Amino acid sequence: MKVLTRKRSLILLSIFFVVPLGLYSKYYQGIGSLWVNDYGAAIWYEVFWCLFAFYFFSGKKAIKLIPIYVFIITCLLEILQLWNPPILALMRSHILGKLLLGTTFSWWDFPHYIIGCLVGWLCLELIDKFSKLSLREG
Repeated sequence: MKVLTRKRSLILLSIFFVVPLGLYSKYYQGIGSLWVNDYGAAIWYEVFWCLFAFYFFSGKKAIKLIPIYVFIITCLLEILQLWNPPILALMRSHILGKLLLGTTFSWWDFPHYIIGCLVGWLCLELIDKFSKLSLREG
């Protein structure tokens, strides 16, 4: 299997793991649910966007740049939550808009975005490393 094909397969596998985990975090009802719903989900949100971007830009340089760009863009989206024009209100009225754009500004999201981007960067590094391992023939 080619390295790029293996890398993309690992990225997709990771996305298929992260998306349900992130959605579950958003609706979790157990111990620590307030933190998990608001901030744990934000970490998985960042990881998802790092993986998504890595699917299209998977070079070595991208591993370092993607988490930085994801952090900047999600911080801008967080700040955008302070602004509520009709078009954004319409987008946020649907579940996908709520999940992608958010609904409430919180300063506490920023440290969790950093954590999510660090976890995302680690995932990208591991995917890059594992995609280059030769498969044992057996």
